[in-house]
Amino acid sequence: MGGEKNTARETVGEEPLSPCSRLFNSPDFNCAIIVIMGCKVKGNPPAIIDGLKHTLVNHPRFSSILIQEMKNGKKGKPSWVRTEVRVEDHVIVPDIDPNIENPDQYLEHYISKLTTVPMDFSKPLWEIHLLCLKTSNAESIGLLKIHHSLGDGMSLMSLFLACTRKTSDPEALPTVSVQRKQFGPSSYNGFFNKIWWLFVGLWFILRLVFNTFVDVLMFALTICFLRDTETPLLAKPGTELVPKRFVHRIISFDDVKLVKNAMKLTVNDVLLGVTQAGLSRYLSRRYDQEATPKLKESMRRIRLRSAIMINLRPNTGIEALADMMAKKSKCRWGNLFGYILLPFSVGLETDPLEYVRRAKVTVDRKKHSLEAVFSMAFFKLILKVLGLKASVVLVRKVIHNTTLTFSNVVGPKEEITFHGHPLSYIAPSVFGHPHALTVHFQSYEKKVIISVTADPTVIPDPHKMCDDFVESLKLIKSSVLERGLYEMEV
Repeated sequence: MGGEKNTARETVGEEPLSPCSRLFNSPDFNCAIIVIMGCKVKGNPPAIIDGLKHTLVNHPRFSSILIQEMKNGKKGKPSWVRTEVRVEDHVIVPDIDPNIENPDQYLEHYISKLTTVPMDFSKPLWEIHLLCLKTSNAESIGLLKIHHSLGDGMSLMSLFLACTRKTSDPEALPTVSVQRKQFGPSSYNGFFNKIWWLFVGLWFILRLVFNTFVDVLMFALTICFLRDTETPLLAKPGTELVPKRFVHRIISFDDVKLVKNAMKLTVNDVLLGVTQAGLSRYLSRRYDQEATPKLKESMRRIRLRSAIMINLRPNTGIEALADMMAKKSKCRWGNLFGYILLPFSVGLETDPLEYVRRAKVTVDRKKHSLEAVFSMAFFKLILKVLGLKASVVLVRKVIHNTTLTFSNVVGPKEEITFHGHPLSYIAPSVFGHPHALTVHFQSYEKKVIISVTADPTVIPDPHKMCDDFVESLKLIKSSVLERGLYEMEV
């Protein structure tokens, strides 16, 4: 491994990799995250470099290299070792013709090529590319590439936001919505009220046990043999090695909230429903058949699932991360996640609202299951007993037997600035895993950015898929307005 080089480093102490980080560092599961930042102003590399020196490089993971020492002729366990970071080595500013004919296409090709370039293990596993390129949605572009072994998606997004400030107040951190969970009433006074909630609690426990049992069983069957239906979305062998295409669309967050409020759902419910509707439109077009009753029934029988990575570590707040980078103090960090298998309901519906109704049923059921906890415990046990190779094989089987990666991350409520660069959009995604399709939703200000990462040998038209998602939201919103549901909610 490249990290075995003893490049000039100041050893502050070694920290072993977590089991999940070891998984991401394996040659057969080499994943990285890319965050596309659309800037509202022309790029200023010196300002970015100076800002990174006071923020990102103060985080231990972003100032450590990966070392795997040799012991008795064998490779020992990998560990993080602190090193002196030269920020300029991590900032790439390519030479771009300012009169380039199609800047959007150039950006797409640049990112695709970036997915084929391996990370340099002789230095901390991150880099940022600053493109002086005016696109349809930005005056310049920043591309942050981070190896997934540095942290899970939620932690890394929180760290990114901790490096930003509100455009309206350069000293203030962004405001991010926090979902407050509540079970039961605020008051348990009264004998009958207590008895009632005792029965509710018992029912909750029974439902949790049953759902967990069924989900763990399905997880085991998926590892053994249960594979998704062969569709135009299912990955081919070696898809993780194919250069990916990254495309995105921007939709209105207000439209998503309108549907959410009208149907008494969550944002997750609506976005999952939009995804199901968009994939149904895309598959029906790929099958090149008319919307006949026979086609509807055949599409309903499709088994199409997502292997979703669930962060099991309480998320470190951006305030704590910003304080840690400013004072070089410590805070909780690392990869700790489990997998859940989320089934997608695809099929041509005459009622667009049916997609979000089905999404709510699916999400509500998954909320009452400990599938992610059991999957995490299982993979940790396999890693400890059988080693890294066996654990990687099992994780790859789960992903190989499912169709796509799906995620949704809550972003800032207001416009933010990244070291002097106000951002018009943020579009994160991931590559290196054996899925041909990754769909990610990122909220930002009054927008939701839909990011699609696709293997072009399997999905040759990802732009059309993005358009299907956009059109699906329009149809769902129109259906809500036509039926007066929104007015009833108001």
